[in-house]
Amino acid sequence: MTDVESPSYVPGHGLLTGRTAVVTAAAGAGIGGATARRLLEEGARVLISDAHVRRLKEHEAQLAAEFGEASVTAVPCDVTDETQVRTLFETAVREHGRIDVVVNNAGLGGTAHLVDMTDDQWSRVLDVTLNGTFRCVRAALRHMKDTRGGVIVNNASVVGWRAQAGQAHYAAAKAGVMALTRCAAVEAADYGVRVNAVAPSLALHPHLVKVTTPELLAELTAHEAYGRYAEPWEVANVIVFLASGYSSYMTGEVVSVSNRHP
Repeated sequence: MTDVESPSYVPGHGLLTGRTAVVTAAAGAGIGGATARRLLEEGARVLISDAHVRRLKEHEAQLAAEFGEASVTAVPCDVTDETQVRTLFETAVREHGRIDVVVNNAGLGGTAHLVDMTDDQWSRVLDVTLNGTFRCVRAALRHMKDTRGGVIVNNASVVGWRAQAGQAHYAAAKAGVMALTRCAAVEAADYGVRVNAVAPSLALHPHLVKVTTPELLAELTAHEAYGRYAEPWEVANVIVFLASGYSSYMTGEVVSVSNRHP
């Protein structure tokens, strides 16, 4: 293992100029927030969403100051609520005419061993992470089917492939997101929509720090080949790739954003 510094930030190249994108769980400094910024830097109009209304509005104001008020819109949405999900996508279509890109980033983690895990803990993680992704994929496809095109990128996790103690609910949910992605891609191909997913290993952001012990973060980081965690924008770069024309022949794929070694 080597200690490698984070690379320099990659500037935008106009890959999504004129496109309209929807990003869930996009408030703050995590992968969703980084993805919203990268999409804006690539020329897209972006509708950001989150269940945390105050943080969402703060992030909207910040992005609007940088990219212009016409470039970003915020719509609060709890992905466990079907009515709110429908409103999110209907608002995007009403304000922008169509939806070209959807990034389903909303997810919920936690740590609990199976012998101690409650039904509520299990169900809550599954409802946000898997069922929420399902609701948003379904809503997106209902609009994209009519416009005969679009791209959906789901946020999975390498935990969906790899066992980790205390993560049975999260791993099951993310493995479900992977399977959902593959099945949705087969169905959506009939009307020209691509569906892929990213599977990050360790992208450090403030929320993860709050819910993870320093000891576990150190252990996870030690397994990364570069000896460091990913920056959220490094995951966002792969999402941008999947959303862009550079991945035009890719669908039903789960792309690992990881350099983890055994």
